[in-house]
Amino acid sequence: MSSFYEIIELMNGDVALARADDENNEPLVTIRFSQESLAFLGEDKFNVAKAMIEAGMEAAGDIADQQAESMLEDLADELSNTEKLMLH
Repeated sequence: MSSFYEIIELMNGDVALARADDENNEPLVTIRFSQESLAFLGEDKFNVAKAMIEAGMEAAGDIADQQAESMLEDLADELSNTEKLMLH
């Protein structure tokens, strides 16, 4: 099942990433900028938050890829060890 995500502004002004199809719309990630940052960024806070979320999703994807590769390597090692135990 594929999910769609949206960047939303919470009642307290925080920026969040949430599933668009989630009835509770509970944020997956919340970004809170300091008052000093908000004064500097203004309305560009959404562009900065989007860039931060994209970078986080890319990093999470890289981690998932590394874990999948590691699992495949472990499985290949197990199969190789099983073949060594077989009599032909």
